[in-house]
Amino acid sequence: MKSAARSDGASFFGAVQDGVYPPTGGVLKRIFDVSAATIGLIFLSPIFLMVMLLVKLSSKGPAFYGHRRIGHNGEEFRCLKFRTMVVDGDRILREYLDANPKAMEEWKATRKLQNDPRVTTVGSVLRKLSLDELPQLINIIRGDMSVVGPRPVVRDELELYQQAAVYYLKSRPGLTGLWQISGRNDVSYQARVNFDMHYVENWSLLKDVAIIARTIPAVCMQRGSY
Repeated sequence: MKSAARSDGASFFGAVQDGVYPPTGGVLKRIFDVSAATIGLIFLSPIFLMVMLLVKLSSKGPAFYGHRRIGHNGEEFRCLKFRTMVVDGDRILREYLDANPKAMEEWKATRKLQNDPRVTTVGSVLRKLSLDELPQLINIIRGDMSVVGPRPVVRDELELYQQAAVYYLKSRPGLTGLWQISGRNDVSYQARVNFDMHYVENWSLLKDVAIIARTIPAVCMQRGSY
């Protein structure tokens, strides 16, 4: 197993010591991704427009939010979402964590909060239904992401992957994946890392189709979503 990804900001290619890896699934997966994302974007365009309008009308700020995430081979990209938080979220989060030690522990362990003070009322509903992630279909078409793969992480999160970071870096991050259909936030971060390792090591197009099929009931039942 390769060494852990560097977190000094200089490069994430240190985690892939043998060089630049082709993305998991290669050309076949890429063709599937572009086709599925294009069809999905066309089919879901009415919902897309409706959500965009709701976000704009419900709170001050833009409809979309782009957050810097780490992609294939350590390349940064702007992961698109419908905005679910207030515009001054970073300040609110910092003040909340400083005042709540238990919340700080939860944040350090999972990088998420079950009761996040930054999330708007409309944003909470969008998150539960995973509608906030629809703009990532654009990321898939652009080649930043895949339909199925590890969830995109921020730079600091790769430290939590430790030596398993190399598995994350071998694949394009996914709109859905094993973590999303296996409990999402109800499972530990280490379990999430293990799901990513298993996915990369055992990829097949049939498994991608199976994960997509299982995503629909997982979203409808709101398993581990907050």
